[in-house]
This record gives sequence, C-alpha cells and structure tokens, in this order.
Amino acid sequence: MSSDLSAKVSARGAVRAGSGPGRVVLALVCACQFMVILDASIVNVALPSVDRDLGFTAAGLAWVVNGYLLTFAGFMLLGGRAADLFGHRRTLAAGLLLFSAASLVGGLATAPQILVAARAVQGVGAAVLAPATLAVINTGFTGARERARAFGAWSAAGGVGGMAGAVAGGALTTGLSWRWVFLVNVPIGAVLIMVALASLSGARTARREPLDLPGAVTGTAGLAALIYGVMQSTGHGWTSARVAGPVLAGLLLLAVFLVVEGRFAARPLMPLRLFRIRGVAVGGGMLLLFGGITVAMWYFTSLFLQNVLGYGALRAGLGQTPAAVVFMVVARFAAGLLPRAGARLLVPAGCCFFLAGFGWLSQAGAGSGYVTGVLGPTLLVAVGIGLTFPTLMAATTAGAPEGDAGVVGGLANTAAQAGGAVGLAVLATAAAARTRAAPGSPTTAAALAAGYDRVFLMAAGLGVLIAVVALLLPRGRTAS
Repeated sequence: MSSDLSAKVSARGAVRAGSGPGRVVLALVCACQFMVILDASIVNVALPSVDRDLGFTAAGLAWVVNGYLLTFAGFMLLGGRAADLFGHRRTLAAGLLLFSAASLVGGLATAPQILVAARAVQGVGAAVLAPATLAVINTGFTGARERARAFGAWSAAGGVGGMAGAVAGGALTTGLSWRWVFLVNVPIGAVLIMVALASLSGARTARREPLDLPGAVTGTAGLAALIYGVMQSTGHGWTSARVAGPVLAGLLLLAVFLVVEGRFAARPLMPLRLFRIRGVAVGGGMLLLFGGITVAMWYFTSLFLQNVLGYGALRAGLGQTPAAVVFMVVARFAAGLLPRAGARLLVPAGCCFFLAGFGWLSQAGAGSGYVTGVLGPTLLVAVGIGLTFPTLMAATTAGAPEGDAGVVGGLANTAAQAGGAVGLAVLATAAAARTRAAPGSPTTAAALAAGYDRVFLMAAGLGVLIAVVALLLPRGRTAS
C-alpha cells in the first residue's frame, strides 16, 4: 500500500492538492511546519516553572529559548542541502526523529545544561525539517494553482503554531507539567515519521554527491556567530565585545564561506548561481526585511498589551488570537489569488495594509482601549502578512531547479529567521532609546508606549521598502 502511494506521489508531474496522495503529503508538511513554529513559542509561558524546578540563572534561562532559535537559523542551509543530496523522505524523517528525540530528552531533563543542550539539538532538527517541507511542496506541487494552495496551507499552519504557542504552553503547564511542553512532541513525531515514510518517495531527488564540508562548517558557524552576536545586543551595547566580537567573527566566516562556494567547492553547499535567479535573490532580500515585520507584529504588540495595557501573558496571547485567525484565512485566500494576480501585485497590496495598520498602531498610548488601539490595527497588519508571507515564500522558491529545491527552501527560511533576529535587536534598541528619552520615568506605561510606537513606525517603513523591492520581481502572472 505504501509503495503504491509513494509511486503516485513521485510520478512525473504535479500531485494535486485535492487528490488523496496530495492531501496526505500536504497534511504532513503542514503538521511539520506547525511543530517547528509551535516550539519556538510554546516554552515561553512555561519558563517560570522550568526555573523553579531546575534552578536556572537569569541569563541561563533565556537560552532555553535562544538555544533553539540559534541552531534553527544557523543550520537551515545545511538542512536544505541535505534534503537535496539524501532525498526529501529520508531528510524529513531524520529531522522528525532528531526533533522528537531531543524533545524527549528535554522533557526528562534534570539539570539546566541538559535542557539547554536538548533545545539546541531540537533546533537542529527543526532546521532539517523546515527546508525539507518547502522542498516537498516545491517539487511535489508543480502546478501553479496546486502549488499556491500548498504554500497557503503551509503558511496558515505556521500561523496556527504561532497562535497556539502561548495558549497550549499555558494549558499544558497548568494542567500537567512544564515537561509536557516537550513530551507532547514525542507521540506526534512518531506518527509523522510513519506518514513520511509511507507517503513520500525515497529516491526521486536524492543525489550521490559528497557534502561540501568546508562550506558546511564556515556557513553554519558564520550564521550562528552572527545571530548569537545580534541576540546579545538586547542586553549589551552594539560596540561591546560581547556583541561586536561574535558579529565580526560571523561576518568573516560568511565571507570565507562565499569564497569557498564561489571558487573552491566542487559541489557547493549553496551554489552561488542560484542568486542569478531573480526570484531567489529578490525574494530572499524581501524575506530579510519581512522578518522585522513579524517581530514588530507579534513580539512588540504582545509587549504593548502586557506592559502598557496591563494584560497577563495568557490574556495577551488571547488578545492576539483574532489577528492570527485573520492571517490564516487571508493566507489561504491569497493562495488562490497568486496564480492569477502574481507576486508583483500581491506583495505591494499587502504592504499597503502594513502601512495602514502600523501607522494606526503607532498612535496607541497608555490610555488606548484594546479594540481601537490594538485590535483594529493588528487585523490590518494580519491581512498584510497573510497576503505577503506565502507569496514571498512561493516567489523565492519558484525558480529553483528541482535538485536545488532543498537548499533554496533553507535559504528562504534562513533569510526570514535572520531578518527576525536582526530586526528584534534593532527594533528593541530603538524602542529602548525612545523610552529613555520620553518624559518621566522610563518604566511608566506612557514612556514604554512611546518606545513601542517608534517600533511600529519603523515597521511601517519596512513595509514601504518591501513594496519597492517587490518591483524587482520577475514579471508574469505566476509566482515564478
């Protein structure tokens, strides 16, 4: 039975999103994307309980989150190339196995070091999973309409994961234990491994080529060092050794990586020829900028709700739920529009909603109500995200050769994650500077609101910049 299903999925031509095999494959990649995004946020609510049980230091507790995000962003190029070399089926199953095993270790951890190490390995598993899911969509759903719908569903699954993080984390921690925030991944991962082995072809895209070890080392270490340094900037000045040292080391390693890939690697980890494809180059640049949009929307609106309006963490998560629902609905709607309208129309249209929503949000203050101060503008921003995110992912990966689908998926995910890390550091610095300059104590709601308002104005500017860059996308009515 499983061989028949694999044959259908791997047959020449597209699988249809509404067909039996197409539905199974799409459900699989959406579930994987849901898990990856969920685990970036589900642990946040559980951190106080984790601290009480395991006895973290204040600085160490942050690495329960940062350890996952750092390896997730740093290893995605390597994970994407692994999907191209070893096949999507093997890579997806290996990523699920690594992710689930690390979740089991994290759930059973008895010391802070064990939990942080488990989260880092979990991030590596996510870095293998995320580009593999994009590669499956890019090579399995080659019809324009089916492919656009698949990207819409994949994006919506990520939205569900982000929305469910705070609520699920609070429910599991309160009803069971913080350990179930991790342990819940184990049975889900086991089921998904069986579905992956049964529904995906094992040989269609695998290539017998050696892995580019120098490129893997310099590229992964460079990305990890750069993102680590940027993460440190929220607690230290940009010119401090803790920030400047890792950032400079990361940039140097990435420069060496480009030289290795362009001049010496026989089978490069990231072939530089891919940047001659306009959609890959322009789409990757827009995803870097888009990372700042997502940080401003989900992270800083949550801080506004808690620090300015006085909401608790769970109530703030529920306050963002309407926007998350709108994002999911619009993402599926945009998927139907993409083959007809094209990315050059949908991306600027989404950016208009960014400008309107963030412009409105920047007027909110300590005396604002939830409905007019937060709900209305965040719904507008959510429409913009729903229009742009699946469109950017489709446009970035559309022109990739089938044998490079994995690495292009890794590049797209890396751009979004790196953009989010840099965006968080820059926007947090800007917010802190504006808060310190505001009249009165920097800890008052009015001063904090002034800092967040600056962030929202900067996010509106990012929306304008994305719209301008979108004009460089290839012409045509399809994503490619």
